[in-house]
Amino acid sequence: MTSTTTRPVLSKDGGTDSRPGLLLGVVLAAQFMALLDVFIVNVAAPTIRAELSASGAALQLVVAGYTIAYAVLLITGARLGDLLGHRRMYLGGLALFTAASLACGLAAGTGQLIAFRLVQGAGAALMIPQVLSLIQRNFTGERRVRALSAYSAVLATGAAAGQVVGGVLVSADLFGTGWRPVFLVNVPIGIALLVLGARFLPRDAGTGPTRARALDLPGLVLLAAAVTLLTVPLVLGQEQDWPLWSWCSLGGSLALLALFGAYEARLARRGGAPLIAPRVLRLPGMGRAVLWIVVAMGVNAGFLFTLTLHLQGGLGHSALRAGLTFGPAAVVFGAVGLTWRRWPARLHRALVPGGFLLAAAGALAVGGLLADGGTGGWGLYPALGTLGAGIALAFSPALTGALASVRPEDAADASGLLATVTQLGQLIGVAAFGTLFLGAVDGLGAQNSADALWTTMLVLAVASVVGAAAGPARRAR
Repeated sequence: MTSTTTRPVLSKDGGTDSRPGLLLGVVLAAQFMALLDVFIVNVAAPTIRAELSASGAALQLVVAGYTIAYAVLLITGARLGDLLGHRRMYLGGLALFTAASLACGLAAGTGQLIAFRLVQGAGAALMIPQVLSLIQRNFTGERRVRALSAYSAVLATGAAAGQVVGGVLVSADLFGTGWRPVFLVNVPIGIALLVLGARFLPRDAGTGPTRARALDLPGLVLLAAAVTLLTVPLVLGQEQDWPLWSWCSLGGSLALLALFGAYEARLARRGGAPLIAPRVLRLPGMGRAVLWIVVAMGVNAGFLFTLTLHLQGGLGHSALRAGLTFGPAAVVFGAVGLTWRRWPARLHRALVPGGFLLAAAGALAVGGLLADGGTGGWGLYPALGTLGAGIALAFSPALTGALASVRPEDAADASGLLATVTQLGQLIGVAAFGTLFLGAVDGLGAQNSADALWTTMLVLAVASVVGAAAGPARRAR
């Protein structure tokens, strides 16, 4: 039975009376598409580099530019959804994302591609926070937990699936278009989701700006400046032999982050609406979940980006073969993300640290198998599956545990915060581990690339151990 109110009515068991399955399917499809675009470019990167004569730094900006805009604007996107309506902002962000995808696919040069990737990231930042907010506001109890588990599985699967789909599209070279289909594929999907979203998403209740929920524009500027000052030297510093400006930029980033924190705290004390609400950071387990998510997503993005460069640049694999190499990781990611809640409850507190240790073992196994400059043989696939399982266990229970008990009135802030740190983790992973790999490559050839990969995998393993050291997880309810 359909509700006659402007917002779906929650049933006693936590579902909604307005086709909850369709609502969840529409928003998670958009989430999957947006996440796919973070990683689908990895496999296309060598082809983009060759066809557009892009430098290593420009290539990193093509990959990271999307994530920079995405990460910086996510919390503001969540706030706009709270102010103007989640349905309205979801559809508006989806339309901008789809248009920017078309522009990326038609870009004539590296500069245009980077610029359109920034716009594409902005569209995703308007759209994606509404996914978690719609789940939080339209599901309660066990149905909310199941919906969040499906959300986590989409995040886990989308990363590795992006590698596979990217490889298929680039290798197909449809009509001689090379790398362009990795962006153009979003256009028909985006149009279909716009039609379905307009049909099935619940209508927004009356919304409008209030003093308590006003946009925090000074906070947004400070955060954007801090992230930019952090990212640019990580991407450009190695290629320019780490000049003085790069170190000054990194120092400036830390100073701006401190200023951002002080400003946000002062704004909250004055009764304003800070970009990151202190009360959300004080929620049980939230601080540790933020650390886990940043580390897990950093390891994930660094692993995917650097291994792709090695497979295609060092070993000379085709985009299709490189993409399909990640198939076991994609399958295991999804399987673990969907099933971990069915495992014995006594294990749940140990899943996150155990996942990080498993990821460390997988990274060492992948690096060791490829260290001689060879293909790693069949043993590479179990190693990739182990790494995928570890990252999924580190990420999914951390996210679900942090969000499962969040009150509806905190949904926008909590979803914006966790979505932002997810993207910041991926951004740091591409920038830091990508720079490490590119800096360690000493000349051409499979062995030089393998040596750089081994160094990178060692550091990835150390980062994973740091994540495990944070302790047991707070049990999701």
